[in-house]
Amino acid sequence: MKSPYLSEIEPNKPATATFLVHSKEVRQKKTGEPYLSLVLGDRTGEIDAKMWDNVAEVMETFDRDDYVRVKGLIQIYNNRPQFTIHKMQRVDAATVDPADFFPTSERDPEEMFAELRGLLAQIQNPHLRALLDLFLDDDEIATRFKKAPAAKYIHHAYLGGLLEHVLSLVKLCRMIAPHYPGIDADLLVAGAVLHDIGKIYELSYDRSFGYTDEGQLLGHTVIGFRMLQEKARQLPAFPPRLRTLLEHMLLSHHGQLEFGSPKVPLFAEALLLHYLDDLDAKMECMRALVANDRHNEGYWTGYSASLDRVILKKLKYLAEGRKEDLDESAPRPAMASRSAAEAPEPEAAVSQPQPPRPGRPLNRNAAGSGPRQSAAGGATLSLFGEKLVEALRREE
Repeated sequence: MKSPYLSEIEPNKPATATFLVHSKEVRQKKTGEPYLSLVLGDRTGEIDAKMWDNVAEVMETFDRDDYVRVKGLIQIYNNRPQFTIHKMQRVDAATVDPADFFPTSERDPEEMFAELRGLLAQIQNPHLRALLDLFLDDDEIATRFKKAPAAKYIHHAYLGGLLEHVLSLVKLCRMIAPHYPGIDADLLVAGAVLHDIGKIYELSYDRSFGYTDEGQLLGHTVIGFRMLQEKARQLPAFPPRLRTLLEHMLLSHHGQLEFGSPKVPLFAEALLLHYLDDLDAKMECMRALVANDRHNEGYWTGYSASLDRVILKKLKYLAEGRKEDLDESAPRPAMASRSAAEAPEPEAAVSQPQPPRPGRPLNRNAAGSGPRQSAAGGATLSLFGEKLVEALRREE
């Protein structure tokens, strides 16, 4: 088994590990010297990588989809982890286990496929059930369906990801359809199963995730549309207008023209499919972003281009809040007695009456015996003040 995985490497600590090269670019520094800009990965994730020095010695020794052993360290740059490579060499593919380098669904694909078939057995419309059985009884389609990712990068980008996404979407359809009167749950579920079926031929996943020639030229929407027409022709009794509705759902499931849909959704089931598909994809994006963001400190992930935002690490945020609450509620120890030198000076108090000085009798005020007070009833008058008052009175 490969060790260490990307998820096990700590920032700012030297590490040596084997990775699959997802992308490779040779660029130029301002000095004209070459440097390498790579994306490396294993089953636990991928990372941007840069090699700045001694690049000429290694840049022709490997290519995209090769395995390489690198020595360097992970640093945080612009709030994103980046692997700075110091040394690199190509690794013979025969010496590695490909399973260490492909991210894979946590669920067993056979188990998910069986669960999906069980849900589809609940479909009441015989034409839709027969059509879906044609797809899933096809050995080639079923084999690819169990293995294909749902996307190259954005969501469910791992082996078995497409099946996991479709299964999740079918469950959402079953829950949401009864909430809205008039929704045809069977049609909605059929659209969910078939909306991304073209991805089994659009994406390649032999060494790394990429696009087939057919995928580059046509895209999964057109490929899926063609697959639907081919299967529907095997069912002569399939209602033409029902087929048209399914075709529209495939063509409109991206929701907007600028997102690659030839058409926007024009009836309720098509619109609902689009929003549920988008919801499931975005929720998986959020989950994966938080789960894979192990190198950034604090409560926030790095920026996600697909979501156009950073994401709060909610559990870490709440856990830190509970820790702060406990710190504030903890009993504070009693303050130790201070030494005389450390004790604060007492606040100034009102002067107390002083005994008369020898040979100097006190003057008496109108209120009776005692030291003379100021007009405001404040502190006792000084000796100079008493004499001044006596002099003023004599003048009067």
